[in-house]
Amino acid sequence: MEDALESRSVRTDLSGLVVKLVGYVFIGLFALCCTLPFLLVLGTSFTSESAIKLHGFNFWPREFSTFAYKIVFENPSLIVGSYLVTMGITAVGTAVGLFLIAMTGYALQRPDFQYRNGISFFIYFTTLFSGGLVPFYLLITQYLSLKDNYLAVLLPGLLSPFLIIMMKSFVRSIPHAITESAKIDGAGDFTIFIRLILPTTTPALATIGLFIALGYWNEWYNAMLFLSPDMKYRPLQLFLYNVVTKADFIRNSAAASNVPLQDVPLESMKMATAVIATGPVILFYPFVQRYFIKGITVGAVKG
Repeated sequence: MEDALESRSVRTDLSGLVVKLVGYVFIGLFALCCTLPFLLVLGTSFTSESAIKLHGFNFWPREFSTFAYKIVFENPSLIVGSYLVTMGITAVGTAVGLFLIAMTGYALQRPDFQYRNGISFFIYFTTLFSGGLVPFYLLITQYLSLKDNYLAVLLPGLLSPFLIIMMKSFVRSIPHAITESAKIDGAGDFTIFIRLILPTTTPALATIGLFIALGYWNEWYNAMLFLSPDMKYRPLQLFLYNVVTKADFIRNSAAASNVPLQDVPLESMKMATAVIATGPVILFYPFVQRYFIKGITVGAVKG
């Protein structure tokens, strides 16, 4: 009997080891597939334009060149200023937006909130229909008078229906009895939210905060609409977009005029701008990864 139990235990341990091994191999291959595109971008950004035309894109530079980065950093003060503008908008927008989304999600899941269904309807309605670009532009420029103002980039990203719904699902997993007991002890709604709800939703806050931060970091469209080219410092993504657009325009103009212009590193410059834009995000992500993974799974086990 003991031998049979021992044999079954050995088979169970062996099968568990095989499952772990297969899982690690699969995850490793998947991680490699996710890493290879960035390595290709990084290698191409340090490759000369002539080598790209001759050999195509490669993980390792055939002809090492930093010319693309020299052009991007031709005026260091502009790109540093763009970095600071983007970092400031991202930090302020993430902090304020996360606070507003957390409060909205908490209020909408409270069963004792009388108007939660009506407000939820208006929030969900915006996911199906929108006013369009023209009313949005008129609202920002004419009614709010935010033309050439960084608030025109900051305000539209503060609230997102998708993130509000996600936060509502996260907070729903917290028992309502905690709120009721705190009210019996004399705590107000804002005190309950700050001292009880927020500390228990750290994974959710990290997850949603990462989504908000990535949205602000990659923002360029609203900046293009509402910030004029006369502004000295504009968000990083728009600055890099303009650099690539100017290089493309120069090359097309030279080709139309039959002027040889082979030294403009258009392809490597595109890759260099991608590295510059994504580098800080890649360095920051490991610090919030564990919260992000935990936050993704919080609402999956409780409906």
